[in-house]
Amino acid sequence: MTSTVTRLPAGGMAHAPALPAKVSARTWITVAAGMLGAFMAVLDIQITNASLKDILGTLSATQEEGSWISTAYLCAEIVVIPMTALFVRVFGMRFYMVATTALFLVFSTLCGAAWNLPSMIVFRMMQGFTGGALIPMAMTLVMAKLPPHKRAVGMAIFGLTATLAPSMGPTLGGYLSELYGWPSIFYINWVPGLLLIAGILWGLDKERIRLGELVRADWIGIAFMALGLASLTIFLEEGNSKDWFESEFIRTFAALSLFGIVGWVAMSLTRHDPFVNLRLYGQRNFLVATALSAVIGMGLYGASFLLPLFLGQIAGYSPMQIGEVIMWAGLPQLFVMPFAAKLSSKIDNRILCSFGLLLFGYSCIMNAHMDASTGYDQLLWSQVIRAIGQPFVMLTLSNFAMQGIAQHDTPSASSLFNMTRNLGGSIGIALLATSLTVREHFHSAILGDSVSLLAPATQERIDQLTQSFMAKGIDPVTAGNQALAAIDRLMRREAYVMAYNDGFFIIGAVLIGCIGVLWFADKVKSPSGPGAGGAH
Repeated sequence: MTSTVTRLPAGGMAHAPALPAKVSARTWITVAAGMLGAFMAVLDIQITNASLKDILGTLSATQEEGSWISTAYLCAEIVVIPMTALFVRVFGMRFYMVATTALFLVFSTLCGAAWNLPSMIVFRMMQGFTGGALIPMAMTLVMAKLPPHKRAVGMAIFGLTATLAPSMGPTLGGYLSELYGWPSIFYINWVPGLLLIAGILWGLDKERIRLGELVRADWIGIAFMALGLASLTIFLEEGNSKDWFESEFIRTFAALSLFGIVGWVAMSLTRHDPFVNLRLYGQRNFLVATALSAVIGMGLYGASFLLPLFLGQIAGYSPMQIGEVIMWAGLPQLFVMPFAAKLSSKIDNRILCSFGLLLFGYSCIMNAHMDASTGYDQLLWSQVIRAIGQPFVMLTLSNFAMQGIAQHDTPSASSLFNMTRNLGGSIGIALLATSLTVREHFHSAILGDSVSLLAPATQERIDQLTQSFMAKGIDPVTAGNQALAAIDRLMRREAYVMAYNDGFFIIGAVLIGCIGVLWFADKVKSPSGPGAGGAH
């Protein structure tokens, strides 16, 4: 890292005074307000999933068109996260968080009032651009406002926002949609949003606005970054539905993403004042933490993608019933996280993270043995085990990422760490959606070869179904055709079940396999006393 980079101010944090050992109520409320923002922003990634059918019906849109409701939010969010470090330097934390939250609430309200699909896509994009900044700001607040011996608690709460929100999104979305209609999933943001604004206004002091930083900013690098990350997100989100590289649309966005990301990296490494410090990837602990953060994003969002889809398609669950299953991957974390925070100051974090990855991976492998009758009772324990493992992973990865980071680089480190996790989520969902399609075709072909119409067992089943349809007054020819169609639907259902099992096995195997990568990081413990500050 060059000396010119280390002189960059970061929202006034480069020369921040030493933090007091005793943390005031005002500081805790500030940190809690930041966590509300991160939780709200991550929640809104998933909250539309359970209500998408109702939203599309109201807006007269197809399923393929409706995919842009999520894609627009993710594109804007992934673009704004790396820019957060710049905006903090320009506006200061207080003004920026209040302003971006206020705009987020306005655009959330407009999403609920959207009158057609284009308006919904535009409002979701603006919602993502204003809300995405709240995710890295929560981690920045922990590092800037809490003394070292209290950061384990702060990181534990931040870890909850990252793991609890994806689990609770479908649950909350399902309940609100069923009870109050789908617009309520957007209007509910006013509750945490107003609390956040009040907490930040009270808890943070005013800072000088440095508009000159905007003039000097690396706008060429920002343009490359926006083009690269937005194109990559579109490529990942839309690739499966458009058959990947068979589509000219997808090939175009793949090329744009490569061009943008290479340009961003080149600009960042050649300028002495990049808008976000990519040189942090040169620190081993940060590199390992961000790489594993991407994998955790794949696991978090991948599991939250597969399970509701399985329960809706195979088990026929309503959004509210799906939410009742998914919530067990979230609620136990509230009790586990304080325990994990306390252990993180006493035990090598590599051991704790390995334990968490093992539980998280094992819970996914437990889901790799589902059948068509699997439901709430059979899924309960895998969800609970997942909930126990996730806090150990997110807390310790946050510790690894921020260990040894200079205070003026905290906004950059927080932005890159959270951007990588969200990008990992998009990659994971794209890979799993493709895997689901490919493996369903594979299992359908295998089952088709196995179920011969000449086999006695198959003939017996067809005869039974035919007689059943004829008993309902259907003529023999139509009854026979309906029996064959029923057999075909049964085979397709079983093929889908096996494809879902394959998806969960892939997630589990990757998570457990990453335990080996983790041990390339240095030994880290959360600071546990007032004088412990060296690790940070």
